Amino acid sequence: MIYSKKDILTSISLMFLIISFAVVFTVFFKPLYYSDIYRLHIDQISGLSVDVIKENYDILIRYQSIFYQGPLIFKDFIMSEAGRIHFEEVRMIFVIVQIIFMISLCSSAVLIYSQWKHRQFRFLKLTAIMTIVVPAVIAFLAALDFDRAFIIFHQIVFRNDYWIFDVATDPIITILPETFFMHCFMMIIALIIIAVLICYSIYRRKRKILLAQMDD
Repeated sequence: MIYSKKDILTSISLMFLIISFAVVFTVFFKPLYYSDIYRLHIDQISGLSVDVIKENYDILIRYQSIFYQGPLIFKDFIMSEAGRIHFEEVRMIFVIVQIIFMISLCSSAVLIYSQWKHRQFRFLKLTAIMTIVVPAVIAFLAALDFDRAFIIFHQIVFRNDYWIFDVATDPIITILPETFFMHCFMMIIALIIIAVLICYSIYRRKRKILLAQMDD
């Protein structure tokens, strides 16, 4: 199958949309963390009530929003300068992802409309192929050793060791266990896979319809 430049451009845009959406949705999907409070016994580990944990987690999540203005101030936790810098760096990353999401949403809408109008659906198959490759490789490596993958990820993304928190100076780490981040990663991969399956299913259905019309 030969893909046109427009197919490739649409697929790239849609790929960025799918991946950025999966990340943004997961980051701001508070029920995942709320359920982990009980599943991972975060209240018992931290010695804090569930309400206090949720309140401080909500503060952290609001801080990640592109629309938030102001510094990060936890209600019940002290924070070191290194911790503050790390959260600023994390926020910068999430802001970039949110910007990518909004741009790719607009570009994908325009490109998909044009493709749909001309009954061109090859981009859906290409999107499925392109989108699943990188997450599949990362998911495979993470499945082999998530702890190691978690460390390598931070070493690549951050140019300092501020992500290595000291409980004495940044007790917020007591309510952010590594297992929770693994669950976030799993959710991101699951959302991407669902989106890929939807794209491929639509492609198969549209292709079947077009072939049937050609036979008639």
